[in-house]
Amino acid sequence: MKILVTGGAGFIGSFLVDELINKGHKVRIFDNLEDQVHGGTKPDYLNKKAEFIRGDIRNYDQLKKALSEIEVVYHMAASVGVAQSNYEIKKYIDTNIGGTANLLDILVNSKTKVKKIICNSSMTGLGEGNYFCNKCKQIVRPRLRNEKDVKKQWNPLCPVCENKIKPVATPEDVSEYPNSIYAISKKTQQDMLLHFGKTYKPSVTILRCFNVYGPRQSLSNPYTGVTAIFTSRIKNNQPAVVYEDGMQTRDFISVHDVVKVLLKPLTNKNADNQLFNIGSGKATPIKEIALTIARHFDKENLVEVRNQFRTGDIRHCFADIRKAKKLLNWEPNVNLEKGFAEMIAWGEKQKAKDDFKKSEKELKQKGLL
Repeated sequence: MKILVTGGAGFIGSFLVDELINKGHKVRIFDNLEDQVHGGTKPDYLNKKAEFIRGDIRNYDQLKKALSEIEVVYHMAASVGVAQSNYEIKKYIDTNIGGTANLLDILVNSKTKVKKIICNSSMTGLGEGNYFCNKCKQIVRPRLRNEKDVKKQWNPLCPVCENKIKPVATPEDVSEYPNSIYAISKKTQQDMLLHFGKTYKPSVTILRCFNVYGPRQSLSNPYTGVTAIFTSRIKNNQPAVVYEDGMQTRDFISVHDVVKVLLKPLTNKNADNQLFNIGSGKATPIKEIALTIARHFDKENLVEVRNQFRTGDIRHCFADIRKAKKLLNWEPNVNLEKGFAEMIAWGEKQKAKDDFKKSEKELKQKGLL
């Protein structure tokens, strides 16, 4: 098939392009090579068998041209960064919502051959994950914590009885409480696409990814995933900064497992007009992630637990992946030990500009830290 991958020069997109080409598809990459991620230049790892178009999804005419003769769109292009999105609001809304609006408007109002859209969404749209309250004997969803809440304890309390609660896996069909402009933009993008899939002929599949890690994630972008930030800091002999007490948990999933599931909607009708959680299904403390990376560099002393709260941070969230297992016949295979070893071996060979202090300064100036 003829496939367009928006954001195809990026971390997940580039691995997807490789796999699509390996399976015999004709692939066109549409990417603006954003300075914050790529420094404005094509990355060395970009597949030379793919057609490359430098363009911006915010540019309607450029995107329309890139869609010529395309049968499947992988919509991966996005501005990524939870904290940064709260003060670069226009950029994130214009890219993540406006870019998606361009895509859908073109498909509705122009003659195209597109039969399928596959998009990666974000777990940030969920807010806090599911918890179980022993006293209430039910699943509860606490709202986001604030400074007043965390003065008492880091963990949220039951919103019904105010007793202690235990984190449990979060499925697809829950209410969403986005914790940032980025999260709002990804949730809105997700809702727009699912509405489009129900209204028009091209089918839509949304893969709500949890914390993706692996090679090719920018080590010089201080607003990217926490594993890349920790790797960059430790590589530069600077401490990996862990907020709160480090026992807040996230669900980490290898980019290879994500790419494997991204291929499923091409041939599996069960994916049509569906939303799937994509994660490991396991909760891992952030402090453990920092220590694991530090050990690989033999720099275990370079982990700094701040006991400091960042506005908008959630405490716990990990994926219930039963739906993807059942309908897509998919499950993750790369464990953290193997995945981190690969990521760090790649990272040791990369240049890593450490701009963490700059990003932290911006957070303080905006009153977010």
